[in-house]
Amino acid sequence: MKVMLIQPPSASKHMDTFFMHEPLALEYLGAGLKQDNHDVVIFDARLESDYEAALRSYQPQVVGLTAFTNQLSLVKEMASRIKAINPSIFIVVGGHHATVKAEDFNVKDIDLVVRGEGVTALREILQCLESKKGFDSILGLGIPGSEMYLTPSRPHPNLDELPIPDRSLTIKYRKDYFEEWMKPIASIRTSLGCINRCTYCALWALTGGKYLTRKPELIIKELQSIEEPNVFFCDDESMCDWQRMDKLADLISKSGIKKKYYLYARVDTIVKHPNLFAKWKDIGLAEVFIGFESFTNQQLNDLKKNITIEQQYKAAKILNDLKIGVAGSFMVDPSYTREDFRELTAHIRSLKVDLVICSILTPLPGTQLYESKKAELITDKPEAYDFLHTVLPTKLPLKQFYSEFSRLVIKATPLLTYLKFIGKYKKGTRLRTLLNSSKIIKIIRNGYRLHE
Repeated sequence: MKVMLIQPPSASKHMDTFFMHEPLALEYLGAGLKQDNHDVVIFDARLESDYEAALRSYQPQVVGLTAFTNQLSLVKEMASRIKAINPSIFIVVGGHHATVKAEDFNVKDIDLVVRGEGVTALREILQCLESKKGFDSILGLGIPGSEMYLTPSRPHPNLDELPIPDRSLTIKYRKDYFEEWMKPIASIRTSLGCINRCTYCALWALTGGKYLTRKPELIIKELQSIEEPNVFFCDDESMCDWQRMDKLADLISKSGIKKKYYLYARVDTIVKHPNLFAKWKDIGLAEVFIGFESFTNQQLNDLKKNITIEQQYKAAKILNDLKIGVAGSFMVDPSYTREDFRELTAHIRSLKVDLVICSILTPLPGTQLYESKKAELITDKPEAYDFLHTVLPTKLPLKQFYSEFSRLVIKATPLLTYLKFIGKYKKGTRLRTLLNSSKIIKIIRNGYRLHE
């Protein structure tokens, strides 16, 4: 069968100016389908806008769409437009939001919803389409109707049993994928899930609380097939299993692979295993994304973050001493006062991180935080779930809250630190990056308008 897998446009297009990763999930799906000899293409609508023209040209029998929460409305609109072009096209939706809240896609233009791992599910869906059988026997589906029917959940497979993602399907886009100054960049998944239980995160719940890993030898094989000089480890948390990552570092060193790496790591992992990060520095670790999140132990405890402020300082110093870049993430609680904003600003500056990433604490569907806060939600607009808008009531008047948020983004990074970070970019892109940063600040300052 002919299948088109579409990476939808970003609901928050401004974020595409700071990072854009390859659609790895779709490359996994494509690899699985090609094992069954299906004809597959990937269309990245973040980089090409006219997916309707592509549909008319390719004439697929099946279209697969993926969506985060803030893409919910956008993807449902896309499904309607696809059906308008050809009502016989079979539309399947998967991704994060489909997994945690499949019923939101219970509309006439969507034929099936995949909950959880989709490689095997999509292969089975196409088998049923070809044999004209029903879908009730397939695990992990949402079948639209007057009420959505959910088939039993699909256990997540052993990651080593999944095919290597087919990056040939995105060959024409690959030069455009990037993370900050790292361009071009490839993505690789070496694990899934997390051993921690943060209330605002759904990722550990998606694997039933398990931390799933791939064998280092298979990761090496995949790394050797990647042409890009930069690699993003898109794990939920890369270093949980430190012994595995220690072995992987040794294998990378022995293999002679020369790349720069960007990955996520927790504060406590860095503090407990500084030698591991020193070893990774030697093989190319260039930057680490760390979720510092708050400036008080009380809020860290409330979020079940399971770290302390003291550990934050130790982790930042370890990476700074190793000269590994630190991208620090911090969350603004909607209940913040002006004094809270000032204290968070001071705390961020004292940590001496290279890049500050500020977002608003957002109860995403599928999280413990969502279940405890859903009665308090002040908007049902999916586009508000972009971490730059609040979906919870604020203590400050909304306009003042967004004003303080924009001030935080401006003040949290000393000017010389920011200019030094911008210096990592290629000369032709530095001015554009500065201009994009100013646009983000303007969007934040005017964030209250979404609520009008």
